[in-house]
Amino acid sequence: MSTPRIHPSRRSLLAFLGASVVAAPLLSAQLAGAAPAASAASGLDDPAKKEIAMKLVSSAENSSLDWKAQYGYIEDIGDGRGYTAGIIGFCSGTHDMLDLVELYTQRKPGNVLAKYLPALRDVDGSDSHAGLDPNYPRDWAKAAQDSVFQQAQNDERDRVYFNPAVSQGKADGVGTLGQFTYYDAIVMHGDGSDPTSFRGIRKRALGKAKPPAQGGSEVTWLNAFLDARVWAMRQEEAHSDTSRVDTAQRVFLKAGNLNLNPPLDWKVYGDSYHIG
Repeated sequence: MSTPRIHPSRRSLLAFLGASVVAAPLLSAQLAGAAPAASAASGLDDPAKKEIAMKLVSSAENSSLDWKAQYGYIEDIGDGRGYTAGIIGFCSGTHDMLDLVELYTQRKPGNVLAKYLPALRDVDGSDSHAGLDPNYPRDWAKAAQDSVFQQAQNDERDRVYFNPAVSQGKADGVGTLGQFTYYDAIVMHGDGSDPTSFRGIRKRALGKAKPPAQGGSEVTWLNAFLDARVWAMRQEEAHSDTSRVDTAQRVFLKAGNLNLNPPLDWKVYGDSYHIG
């Protein structure tokens, strides 16, 4: 596995500590009413496009297009979120790792990670490793060989990040690229009430433009959203390299590739990637 430059899920601790963070629904009743306009949007949930999305995120998070090789990834990168692990960067400090291990244990009681549940509950919301060291990384890697754990990672990724991002994108009337920009943002920033969360980024963009569902231009809206995203990234040192926006998502947008159709060429942290 490639050593990541900046690994997954730089979700804001403010977002976590704020209340109803990770599982909070993104769609408000007002936005849900915009469904008719969204129906014309292309979907990132098409299997081929979803596979592209997984590769794009992995290029930024793991410096690799092989996202399925990341189930066993785990390390503390010193960002205040404890251990970061798995295909989407579940963090011991931001609740989603706890949710994942709880789901795994529901599906497979007595698994190798089940004994860490009390410790995961204790460290939730902090960067502490109390009760996890020294063997948690070893046991995570062992669990990652289990197809039940791999499926649990897939399902939690979809429940918490992918599905809400696609739903919000469709409600806003944006196509596949727009839905991907939402997904990448919520992977990094999480949802919550603070300005650097996904919801805060979208709110900031609404101050500059309107999404298609509200009568705006899709390109103008996505530029405003990416501007807001870059602003949010620059508020934290761990996110200060904005190349996943500047030399990836902006490249597709400038090319008018709103459906995220291959071939795709982009760079992250100076490395070049291609999907044919």
